[in-house]
Amino acid sequence: MWNFIWLLVGIVSADIYMHNPRGSNNRLDEKGRARDNANRMFDSQNNDRGGYNVGNMYFYQGSKLSIEWTNQHSCNNPNNHCEHIIQYMCGENVRDGSTVSTIPENPSQCARYDCNNDLKYGMNENFEHYLKCRLRNRNGGLFTADQKVGPKAKNTRQNPNGRRRGYECPEERDYYPYWHPSPWRDVAVLTNDARRCPYYETESENVKGRYYCFIPETVLRQNMYKGLSIPNNEDDCKKFRWPENDRTNGVRGVWKLAPSHGIPAPECRETEFTRDNHLGNTIGGNPSTYNWTVPNIESKHCVLRIRYNISTAEFDGWDGSTNSTLNKAKRGVASQLDLSERYGLQKTDAEKRGYLFKNNPSVQIFAGIAPLQLAINTAQYGRTFQDRSHAFAIKKRPDDLEGKTIRNVNVRGKRGNIVQVYPAVEYDYVPNTLEIAAGEYVHFQWTGSNTNPNNNDGQGLAGTDRSNVVLQRVQAYPEGDAGRKANTFGHWGRSYPAHLDNATFLDMTRKEQTKLAFLKDHQFGGELSELDDAGTYFDLGPKKVTSTGTSYFMCTRNNNFSNRSQKGKIISVPFVSEYSSIGWNGGTMTIGDRAYIQVPRGAFVFLQKMHLEEWTPAVGEKKIAEMGRQKPYGNDYASNFIVIHPQTKLTASGKTFNVKMKLTGSENNVAIYRTNADNFATWTRIDAQIQNQEANFAVSEGGVYIARLQSPVGLIVGIVVSLLVVLLIVVGTTCYLRRYPAKWVAIKSRASSFQRSFQTRI
Repeated sequence: MWNFIWLLVGIVSADIYMHNPRGSNNRLDEKGRARDNANRMFDSQNNDRGGYNVGNMYFYQGSKLSIEWTNQHSCNNPNNHCEHIIQYMCGENVRDGSTVSTIPENPSQCARYDCNNDLKYGMNENFEHYLKCRLRNRNGGLFTADQKVGPKAKNTRQNPNGRRRGYECPEERDYYPYWHPSPWRDVAVLTNDARRCPYYETESENVKGRYYCFIPETVLRQNMYKGLSIPNNEDDCKKFRWPENDRTNGVRGVWKLAPSHGIPAPECRETEFTRDNHLGNTIGGNPSTYNWTVPNIESKHCVLRIRYNISTAEFDGWDGSTNSTLNKAKRGVASQLDLSERYGLQKTDAEKRGYLFKNNPSVQIFAGIAPLQLAINTAQYGRTFQDRSHAFAIKKRPDDLEGKTIRNVNVRGKRGNIVQVYPAVEYDYVPNTLEIAAGEYVHFQWTGSNTNPNNNDGQGLAGTDRSNVVLQRVQAYPEGDAGRKANTFGHWGRSYPAHLDNATFLDMTRKEQTKLAFLKDHQFGGELSELDDAGTYFDLGPKKVTSTGTSYFMCTRNNNFSNRSQKGKIISVPFVSEYSSIGWNGGTMTIGDRAYIQVPRGAFVFLQKMHLEEWTPAVGEKKIAEMGRQKPYGNDYASNFIVIHPQTKLTASGKTFNVKMKLTGSENNVAIYRTNADNFATWTRIDAQIQNQEANFAVSEGGVYIARLQSPVGLIVGIVVSLLVVLLIVVGTTCYLRRYPAKWVAIKSRASSFQRSFQTRI
């Protein structure tokens, strides 16, 4: 569980910023670079300059959305333990509000004595959530070091004084999984140690209900300032009476079970590697990303949050001993955490030399020499950061989009050069490289702001965000051109748009391309050369992609030297594909009912970026022919081609993962073959179980897999032909040696010499 189990030796300061969807970092629409109110909605612990101004969007049920973020301190790195928790919440009163002021705690300060419905104020969690947190006793078993922490759930080691941020509950924010009911639904848990995944999956509120002490809300509201305390355990709840001196007729506490959210457990896997003190990309130059399938619900008011917990494991915090028994001694000045063994000292000597877990200790690292003071704040050891999106909607799909794959393409970033916008980012498309199958839908949609600082660099009207999408002119030279001295990967085209009079872009009509370029169907008047008179929000709606090929596109406005370059690429392929990251905890990948991969827990040692493709026989044969290779043995295809990337060995020694392929023809006399898509040089037969129109087999590597029909007659003919070839070779060799006996003597002599030489070497 987060926070109370961690010890960090070293100063801790970190941030996390969500870039898609646009993270708020508690901003609304401030014109300055810094937010005006860090306590408006939630406790982020982030730099005041982070976040994006308000702008709302919607996403269709089941569509694919790339969540992108940067975190300051490392993940999947020996220097630091890191965990990311991604969650969402929907509710009728979830909103951004219209003022940067924090929603009041006292209902008398809200319109109609109802803060939940006072739309002036931004709100995620509602008033009842915070009221119960404010009155509920905190978990007294937590490790709080030498911090003087208040008695309620609003008081934590990280927030000892119980400062309020919106209606967030500090204890719920700082600890995961939380032990009381929460409105947040888990999406994913990303951890350095995937062996904790079974715990996170079974303890998630998605699948496991939470007990709580029920006291009527009217009683809580009427007595919120009168010393009422809500018990946090069953025994104390059953003893609860209010008023306390009325043991007969007073209100009684009832220990109740709040049911789980009734949705699948969160995906749990390893985090991706990031550097210390680097709000940047992961290995390979890509941002930290989680591809979210938007839930199948309908709501106008939702919000997404990502929490980031960091720590350095100076001792094993999961052994159960790091709890309140190690808190500050009654007469001492430090926690009772024993650091002596860590540093090879006797306990009394360690205490004398300042090896104590407390704020700013003076440590005598050399005996008899003056000590050095360490900059340590125990309130920030095992520290949690977070960011939340602005409100968005989840829409029901139109009937004609039922069962279709929709992939969202958005715009991240804001106006300004990298120094002016930091720790936000400059403009880019999200994702800026998208692979999509012909027949799937792409949904272009983005939002911006008119209240950026007026002196931030950029084109067009000062302070404004604007983006568009225009097809680029053809490349000056192709990617990876072998005729050039240097590799040219990444060259997507020139910084001039194509002539749309005679160019096509993703099968769009001229009207659709015009709308993407000018952000309106028709614009009569106004300044549009730099999109000044267009709005901050744009939505093309889902667009079906029917042809194949690669399209390179750009934003004509955000393409100058100070904040370039906003360019994207969409690769439309003639086959279906899916991407997923699977690590030690295992996982599954599917393409409809035609292909299924199941990786058991422990099969992979490291996080693998998996890519699953399905080719029709026509596509597969075309690729084989382009390589000048032969088809696998057999008479006809009994399935589509299933391609698993990476095509190398993926599993730990002795481990395998399972693959299922749907057969498209007869299941009689079917064989499974594997090859590598890079060359199709050799085909290897794979042992498989064939039944119920399905091939099921275990493998340890990726590659191309195909089912082929084997004709019994063909097999017999093949065997006979092979035997005849062998017989002809034997007969021919015998006749030759009889005609030239000297050759036989020479062969025997070489064989004898080779045997002697071989024995000598051994």
